[in-house]
Amino acid sequence: MSDMQSVKVTFFSKNPIECPLCNTKFYKEDLLSGRGRLIAGDLSDELRRFYEPSQKYGELLPLIYTVMVCPSCYYAAYAADFKEVSNDALRELKEDTDQRIESISIIFKELDFTTFRELPEGAASFFLATRCYDYFESNFYPTFKRGLSSLRAAWLFDELHGKYSGENYDYLRDLFYRKAHFFYLLAQERSQDGQEVLESGLNYGPDLDNNYSYDGLLYITGLLEYKYGPRSDPEKRTRALENGKRIISMLFGTGKASKSKPSAILEKAKDLYELMNKELKEQQVGG
Repeated sequence: MSDMQSVKVTFFSKNPIECPLCNTKFYKEDLLSGRGRLIAGDLSDELRRFYEPSQKYGELLPLIYTVMVCPSCYYAAYAADFKEVSNDALRELKEDTDQRIESISIIFKELDFTTFRELPEGAASFFLATRCYDYFESNFYPTFKRGLSSLRAAWLFDELHGKYSGENYDYLRDLFYRKAHFFYLLAQERSQDGQEVLESGLNYGPDLDNNYSYDGLLYITGLLEYKYGPRSDPEKRTRALENGKRIISMLFGTGKASKSKPSAILEKAKDLYELMNKELKEQQVGG
């Protein structure tokens, strides 16, 4: 990505940002928009937007700039939360600093968050965010943000696996898909029982081009239950499929409620519901 900077792909903030943990000052990098930099491609079943490489700007991955990361202590969070962390959370995050740095250095020997970001820094940023949000209070929706960060980490580790197939990035991809499965289920449960109520104004993503709101959370939760839920134990698999169907069924309203939902969500949700139904019927025949 750095060799593309001659055609102005990103820009850095004019004013420095001070890390609330270690007081290091750094500049946030963001992707410039317009002038054909991003050419939207397909939308995956995970609601991930792919982009076509352009002749002038090459391959761009908007996600890699999403998480703010202190280049010194590797504290990481989304921009709106970065400086809002409480004193209690700060204390715990400071105590975790050495372990946080060590955990990511096992995967990436060299990272540099002071200059133009590349794919490794992008994947690392979501890895670090998943860890850091463990210390945030419930009003920051940390369970959901750990799930979202895990899903995005899985996407970027998959990108790395495509470029460097012998580096075990596929193992990390699958690990973060399982983490996303766990946290999305937990976020949905906590939202329902009042532990971590998710508000309408929250940006649910899961990608950057569209906010699919709580419908997106339900769909992704059901999809992850289908794709990454238990498989080896038939009874557990049946429960996972039934739970996935229950979650997806919450998406389908009637009349006006149904028509107001994004068509991309409804169409994909219907396909997913049918896949889960088909597998359950095959289990019954096989049993």
